[in-house]
Amino acid sequence: MSHVFHRSLTANYPVAMGGDGPYLIDANGKRYLDACGGAAVSCLGHSDTAVISAVQRQIATMAYAHSSFFTSEPMEQLADFLVARAPAGIDSVYFVSGGSEAVESALKLARQYFVERGQPQRRHVIARRQSYHGNTLGALATGGNAWRRQQFEPLLIGVTHVSPCYAWREQQAHETDADYVARLGQELEDHIAELGAENVMAFIAEPVVGATAGALPAVAGYFARMRAICQRHGILLILDEVMCGMGRTGSLFACEQEGVTADLICIAKGLGAGYQPIGAVMVSQDIRETIRAGTGFFQHGHTYIGHATACAAALAVQQQIEERDLLANVRAMGRLLQERLRQRFGEHPHVGDIRGRGLFLGLELVQDRASKQPFDPARRLHARIKAQAMQNGLMCYPMGGTINGLHGDHILLAPPYIIDASHVEEIVDKLGASIDACIG
Repeated sequence: MSHVFHRSLTANYPVAMGGDGPYLIDANGKRYLDACGGAAVSCLGHSDTAVISAVQRQIATMAYAHSSFFTSEPMEQLADFLVARAPAGIDSVYFVSGGSEAVESALKLARQYFVERGQPQRRHVIARRQSYHGNTLGALATGGNAWRRQQFEPLLIGVTHVSPCYAWREQQAHETDADYVARLGQELEDHIAELGAENVMAFIAEPVVGATAGALPAVAGYFARMRAICQRHGILLILDEVMCGMGRTGSLFACEQEGVTADLICIAKGLGAGYQPIGAVMVSQDIRETIRAGTGFFQHGHTYIGHATACAAALAVQQQIEERDLLANVRAMGRLLQERLRQRFGEHPHVGDIRGRGLFLGLELVQDRASKQPFDPARRLHARIKAQAMQNGLMCYPMGGTINGLHGDHILLAPPYIIDASHVEEIVDKLGASIDACIG
């Protein structure tokens, strides 16, 4: 019996022993094409020699120094690198160890910002249904997935949730994109008015929704409208790019494709590509200067923030992405993968929608295409497809509760940026075999 408290205490996990580019290899020598990057993490695959060397050099020099005593060269260099490429207005970076910590830190930073501006009544956060922002209590409360929240509800802070931009299911037949954006914008306005604009602290959203909705992008103009509403009411915009950022959608920051910036941007996953645990909050100049001119101290922190070895790994990852022009490959292979998915599943009786951007793509599964009726959740179709795909040597990221936390199934694909056309074919072939084996 394993003494590890695994995610599932009833599952038998294969033992991962090695990596080879986009493949993981288990103790029996079986190879698995990692078509989801674990959880959209392993953007450089599993054996990048340049990143491994950078980690080894940093550990040999200095593995860790506590951030209340020292800064470090890797942390300073990584911050410079990110800020130089960040959306307008961002001028500093707060490093943490993962995505949930990044969101938690952003929420507390937003609160402290308003306290120091003399607006302590601003405490409300508005988020969206079917969002996912992490599993710490603040991040979980902010997320809008009913199933993930349910048993922990008594422990969660109150957060208001508005509709997601879920055009395939919720845009009405008579609505243009502009009409749909106007309706969602009015919903946000109504919630702000109900809470009192002077009491609202932040609006938080994922530019492309990941785990809970399956690579769901917004329609054109949505984020520009939400940003304008926030600015008009003095509300901070927090963009959660933990899963969709750092090149995953084809640009370094996903919000670049929306033509907007934000006050706080949360990043993780592809930042360090799994070579070390790391996340960050990108912070606007206004927020930084407000706190610097006030108490001068962010009342928050964790032991491993700004970890030198993690920062060295992340810097090497980002340098590899840039020097090898891997974002161009994300866009090219993303177009090819989406094209091949549409060829293979475009008329499939149980694939209702194929969506996403770059190498961040999703398939929504339905019992009936015409009515968009989902499968019975009792079938646990997503879990069966994941297990079948693993048998077929493919790692993908199926989830349930796509529509409302209970109903709906989708499959998320987020392969490494280094894949080529042969890997695209392998993904589509093995995914097709896995879906057909489970639902015909």
